[in-house]
Amino acid sequence: MTNTISDLLESAAKRAVPVVLGITDERLSDPTPCSEYDVRALTDHLMQVVINFQALAAKKNADFASVPHYIDDAGGWRARFADETARLVAAWAAPGAEEGTSGTMGFPARTVGHMVLGDLTVHAWDLARATGQEFTPDPAVVGEIGPALAEMAPMGRKGGVFGEPFPLPDDKEVSDFHRVLALTGRDPHWQPEHPE
Repeated sequence: MTNTISDLLESAAKRAVPVVLGITDERLSDPTPCSEYDVRALTDHLMQVVINFQALAAKKNADFASVPHYIDDAGGWRARFADETARLVAAWAAPGAEEGTSGTMGFPARTVGHMVLGDLTVHAWDLARATGQEFTPDPAVVGEIGPALAEMAPMGRKGGVFGEPFPLPDDKEVSDFHRVLALTGRDPHWQPEHPE
């Protein structure tokens, strides 16, 4: 049986939300595996993704042109991320969310669902790695996003969303998730320059 996007997102959220809740203010300017983002900018980006893909689930348009600034000194952004992620799961559980096409993207809705599932999972790893936290994705999520992101990769690279594939050894010991990370241009063994 095919897993629904909402079920997969719920599982991914259970692993991503604790990572965001665990980001301390002192780590916001730290580098991440996404070289163009520090922790603050990547968390802002992930919040934007979570909010915009709620709209896309409802077949509405989303705004990715603006640069968001959700992270503030008051700290309420952590709880907001948890709330918005719950809304994302609910949006993709709504009847018809996985049918037809989504917003101005013009992609099949399930493909759009795979996009947000990939972002939530991979960026949670980015943030965990950048801030010294543990992160283990759900194998069912990895099994879903692996083939989906492989299919999207040429388009993602052309649009600058994915980097060039990171070379991995031809080894059966390489995990499926490491293959996903490498596919998106990440070094699965990336560490901050100043580890804990």
